Amino acid sequence: MTQSAVLSRCEVPEKYTWNAPSVFPSREAWEAEFTAALANVPAFGAFQGRLAAGPAVLLEAMTAFEELLRRVGKLYLYATMEHAVDMNDPWAAAAESRAQGLMGHTMATTAFLNPELLAIGEATLQSWLEQEPRLAFMEHYLHDLFRQQAHVRSTEVEALLGMLLDPFSGAETTAGMLTNADFKFEPALASDGTQLPVTQGTLEKILHGPDREARRTAWEHSTDLHLAYKNTLAACLVTSLKQNAFMMRARNYESTLQAALFSQDIPETVFHNLIETFRKHLPTWHRYWALRRKALGVETLHPYDIWAPLQKTPLPSIPYEQAVQWICEGLAPMGPEYVETVRRGCTQERWVDVLPNQGKRAGAFSAGWPGTYPFIMMSYNHDVFSLSTLAHELGHSMHSYLTWKTQPLIYSQYSMFVAEVASNFHQALVRDYLLRTQSDPAFQIGLIEEALSNFHRYFFIMPTLARFELETHQRVERGQGLTADDMIALMADLFAEGYGDEMHVDRDRVGITWATFGHLYVDYYVFQYATGISGAYALSRRVLEEGTPAVERYTQFLKSGSALYPLDALKLAGVDLTTPEAVEVTFGILAEMVTRLEQLLG
Repeated sequence: MTQSAVLSRCEVPEKYTWNAPSVFPSREAWEAEFTAALANVPAFGAFQGRLAAGPAVLLEAMTAFEELLRRVGKLYLYATMEHAVDMNDPWAAAAESRAQGLMGHTMATTAFLNPELLAIGEATLQSWLEQEPRLAFMEHYLHDLFRQQAHVRSTEVEALLGMLLDPFSGAETTAGMLTNADFKFEPALASDGTQLPVTQGTLEKILHGPDREARRTAWEHSTDLHLAYKNTLAACLVTSLKQNAFMMRARNYESTLQAALFSQDIPETVFHNLIETFRKHLPTWHRYWALRRKALGVETLHPYDIWAPLQKTPLPSIPYEQAVQWICEGLAPMGPEYVETVRRGCTQERWVDVLPNQGKRAGAFSAGWPGTYPFIMMSYNHDVFSLSTLAHELGHSMHSYLTWKTQPLIYSQYSMFVAEVASNFHQALVRDYLLRTQSDPAFQIGLIEEALSNFHRYFFIMPTLARFELETHQRVERGQGLTADDMIALMADLFAEGYGDEMHVDRDRVGITWATFGHLYVDYYVFQYATGISGAYALSRRVLEEGTPAVERYTQFLKSGSALYPLDALKLAGVDLTTPEAVEVTFGILAEMVTRLEQLLG
């Protein structure tokens, strides 16, 4: 399969499109189900005020709750996927908006469940679970509900806090609209004088390109526009920080960090262990910057050189079918059943919407719902980066697939803290396999470059942003002022430490990095990328060294969904993120990659 131009959606061969008919045979069928589900939602309200009647009523209510969510979730999935693969499709855009409204209506209608359960009391509910074995699946759900009770306020206060969620989203929305919709970047200038359009969608491609002048001007024009609006962007982020501090105090937490981690039952030491271990191993990154400067043949390395290719000759194209084959071979340690599921999903059941097409959303993601396949949307570009992206998203999909086969719907959505483990685990196994079996030095260099690009995002950028996030939250908690220049200076200091002496730090342009990451509007989100890749590499090493016992433990982790707290699920797999060990292991693997690249480049 080759591709020379971007296809229109109707030109994409069916075998490279997601299996929409497996969810709904037609859009007319979706419309009919939407109408039926919408009419059915109010019926669930009949359970309100009745849960205390006894275990029989509770079982009936939970059964109806799961069935309602199953129906609404399928509707939402179908609309979201159809819109993602063609953003120009007016029906899909409208359907996604309608599905979002239906999901919101469903959540509002079912919102009485937890307050009524809390009112019944833990002892009574526990006795009901013993009386009615079919309610046993709720044990963890109820344990978690009552664990968090200390931070639940009165009904009146909770209603008020709930009303704040929509207006509190304004800061993030404003920043996103400014940077994604209103920003118009100056074009980059290639070394031959050619102008290259710079958008949020093209910037990454230019920065990964061989033309240094194009990289420099694209990076400078992007950062300069963010700097021009630094005060507005700072006001948005500081507002978000103050909102987090407000919610922390409203719910009686000691810090914003504790408030963010409590829902997943994660101790603050996990965050601090990551940061301390990251700082300890910064010399590994300094080695990599020195290697990159030497390989590129430049006197001074700049941030726009971080993604530049180290080889002048592009690698041969990797067809989708070849990528699937290599991924399956790399996943062989997981056993034939696991591999066959992946192969079938990619080649027969059409889990993957493969090709770029006009109007297709940028990026890649895995999405599904219990009762559907775990679908993947991506734009496969026939290179090692696309191969790795496919392996990554298949990790998410297999995590979902095994969870849905094992768990009831209330445990079907695993937390962010564990989500990036399965995806990076796949990448780790596939990279290990290809490095062992593909002897071409150029291919190996390209593969390690891709791996280090991934490490750079997960294991350098995200921990650095996490340090920034902690310090800015703490300043707000102490009542200190926080200006745009304050945040630029802090960010520049943190990156200067990470870059060491091998990188020129343009303090203003490097310091505005915080404004380019919308992740910071989800409090203490970014560090979980780093813990995720740490867990992944530690577990992949165990699977490769121990074989079947480690595979069985890891598979149990994938099947657990949210039926266990994240740290407990990972301990089941064989990794303990309450200690620095997994982060240490992963830094060791990073160091090995840098050493191997040094050897390959001479």
